[in-house]
Amino acid sequence: MVRSWWLVVRSFFSRKTSEHSLKTTNYQLSTISGVKYLITAVVFISIILIFIVLERSRINPKQIAIISALSAVSALGRIPFAGIPNVQPTTFIVIISGYVLGIRAGFMVGATTVIVSNFFMGHGPWTVWQMLAWGTAGVSAGLLKWVFGNINKLQLTVFCALWGYFFGWLMNLWTWVEYIYPHDLSSYLGVCATSFMFDTLHAIGNTILAWMLGKEFISIISRFKQKTEITYL
Repeated sequence: MVRSWWLVVRSFFSRKTSEHSLKTTNYQLSTISGVKYLITAVVFISIILIFIVLERSRINPKQIAIISALSAVSALGRIPFAGIPNVQPTTFIVIISGYVLGIRAGFMVGATTVIVSNFFMGHGPWTVWQMLAWGTAGVSAGLLKWVFGNINKLQLTVFCALWGYFFGWLMNLWTWVEYIYPHDLSSYLGVCATSFMFDTLHAIGNTILAWMLGKEFISIISRFKQKTEITYL
């Protein structure tokens, strides 16, 4: 009889403990879900604000035409290479655009490329992170030109190769925020380790394009840039 009562009491408290653990787990999951949506929303709002600032800056219609054309070429360049993991000319085109046309154009080409190409590749919560990653690639190329001036073929190739990894690390932030728990350094490094092979393929593709076409592409865009510049007499 005593044993039966003991079993009833123990099962009661075990059930209470299980309910408490379940409530705690549900609270943690809801908190994690709220945080990841908040971070994605912050990234999205930041990109919108950047576009507003760039839109209000002084830019002539011919420059808008060049940015639009480069965005279209960059976006279309993603589609034929969709079957090859992480190998595409987009990063290369965005970097060259930012290097020649400047920080503003680099960001706009990178971000616009994602908006256009994802109508074919598929939109989702990753879109804003891709806009951030490729936009940052264009900005960094503009800063590279502003700080160091003209660079040689080898330096350009190394820079493009490094962005194969930088792009992957930025996109890993989305994977880490969206799917991984806990959010600590070790879990993020684990995500980066799993993507290393794909990031390497990205870097190899950038390296080949930069080495074979980098200087020629810079010359072509530079000529178009000169035609859009306004000289006041």
